[in-house]
Amino acid sequence: MRSFCQPSRLLPLEQVVEIGFKCAMALGYVWRQGLIHRDVKPANILTAIDDQGEITDVKLSDFGSVLNFHSDATQVHRVGSLAYMSPEQLDGATLDCRADIYSLGAVLYHLICGRPPFEAETQGALLNLICHAQPLSLMGLREGVTEALDQLVRSALAKDRGQRPGGWEEFAQALSALITNHEVPRGRLQQVLDSERFNLLRSLEFFDNFGDVELWEVVHRARWMRFPYGHRIYRRGQEGNQFYIICQGEVEVFREGEKVAMLGTGTSVGEMAYLAPSPDLKRHSTDVVVSKAATVVSFTPDMLAQLKTETRHRFDTAFIRVLVRRLHAAHEALAHPRRIL
Repeated sequence: MRSFCQPSRLLPLEQVVEIGFKCAMALGYVWRQGLIHRDVKPANILTAIDDQGEITDVKLSDFGSVLNFHSDATQVHRVGSLAYMSPEQLDGATLDCRADIYSLGAVLYHLICGRPPFEAETQGALLNLICHAQPLSLMGLREGVTEALDQLVRSALAKDRGQRPGGWEEFAQALSALITNHEVPRGRLQQVLDSERFNLLRSLEFFDNFGDVELWEVVHRARWMRFPYGHRIYRRGQEGNQFYIICQGEVEVFREGEKVAMLGTGTSVGEMAYLAPSPDLKRHSTDVVVSKAATVVSFTPDMLAQLKTETRHRFDTAFIRVLVRRLHAAHEALAHPRRIL
């Protein structure tokens, strides 16, 4: 990310926030493994760039300075890159995840305005600024920076770590909320961002048992689609080759013209395309029609086969829950037809 810290190459604000969210999620995973990176800086955030020159993903690198709480070996303290180090890191104090939160805040500050939070001609002067001075408001350094964005980044840079976000999940959610609540201007990235997709899936019961790593894989592998009211997702007799998980909206299920079910947010349709052992069983016995404009994620069996084993296992567990509920509903319908209808 170092090249995007130059004033002439600054990224759109929503992309900076998106990168911050992804880094926060990655560093949260690192923290849960009992590790502190201790050298979060632009040069250690690598970018994947497509043919159009757009950043498609970011990865953290250089774990040579990591502090491992599970290691019995002697570990050197006061390591890192000075411009992005927290005051407690400079003091040699006991560290927790908030040291890396400070460093990521310093990186975001640099990516937003083209300069680090503190600059000085000598190392001693820079140390003094990091420990005692307050960074300038970003609102005066770049057009379009909102008060909410400014406050969040500068809260990550608080001298007292107790005044920073309390953990990675809190920081990641606060970054995502900036986009959700339109607290950063949307420039050329008008599509749904990965942070929005991740949080949308995280809110669904179907993905309750998915860890962050597995959920990120779903975000990147799934095909995202929007269907208007009245769109027919499936027709009776059609052979299924994909299934859908409803993220927003509702669909109605019809058998021979009679409405038999309504499915809403968090439910799946067409899962037999994945589960059925023979082509005959993959043929739909109902019509499925959108009754409220819907956003869905779509998978084919081939796409699922490309997922990691652990992610496929999570899908299988979620499908079992779905099928058990539907069998129970069918049992209730047979036992108490008047109550169901």
